[in-house]
Amino acid sequence: MQGSCLCGTVRYEIDRLDAPITHCHCLSCQKAHAAAFATTAGVLRQHFRWLTGQQALGSYESSPGKLRHFCTHCGSQLVAERTGQPHVIVRVATLDDDPSVSPQQHIWCSHDRPWLASGGQPQFAEWQPGRE
Repeated sequence: MQGSCLCGTVRYEIDRLDAPITHCHCLSCQKAHAAAFATTAGVLRQHFRWLTGQQALGSYESSPGKLRHFCTHCGSQLVAERTGQPHVIVRVATLDDDPSVSPQQHIWCSHDRPWLASGGQPQFAEWQPGRE
């Protein structure tokens, strides 16, 4: 499977996901992704390869020992890692291919924001009707 950033400058390839897809609700993921949670999956280092754009990668140490790697052109968060661990943490939304598995869990839900509570809001396939 291949993945890429928003602008396409950075591309990577994985052989497979080696850990379940997880929605992480921690405050760091919320801030880093400007979203209520980040969808992630572990990939063993031997199953992960950068293809292009490594010169455009930036890194940020968001907590001691944890690096978040992003494209310096478009800002897409791509991968996180702790250098001593045997895996990297891929941001599943950056995959260009369907991993053919569904998320298995939500973690750090204790960090959920009050506005995240589902109140049965309407859902639309694309824009809501009448929006230009």
